[in-house]
Amino acid sequence: MPLTLVYDGGCLFCRSFALRSELLGGLPDLKILDGRADDALRRTLEARGMRLADGAVLMEGEQAWHGSAAIAELSRRMQPSDPLLMVLRDLFRDRSRAEALYPGLLLARRLALGLRGLPVDPDQQPHG
Repeated sequence: MPLTLVYDGGCLFCRSFALRSELLGGLPDLKILDGRADDALRRTLEARGMRLADGAVLMEGEQAWHGSAAIAELSRRMQPSDPLLMVLRDLFRDRSRAEALYPGLLLARRLALGLRGLPVDPDQQPHG
């Protein structure tokens, strides 16, 4: 069954990780979607209690993981050919470690979005 990673395309770190995972993660069925660019997808995810503003979403059929759980699940499944992804996989595949480190990723995302003048929540208007 294909995996779908919904990420925040406004965040350079998030976009880089998603693209790298798709191309070099060793998961041929991985599809990536820019959730910031897809209002309908964000509404669907939010109805399931998963806000893009709070983290990425990994989906497989009806099953979905959000935030640190999404990154941990993706990392557990990866068989990367890329050295950076190998390090990230080893760092985040343990769910409790991913949970402990995830706030740092959210902070980096917040800073990256702020530098671009984008709101953390894609459903808010950009700062002007």
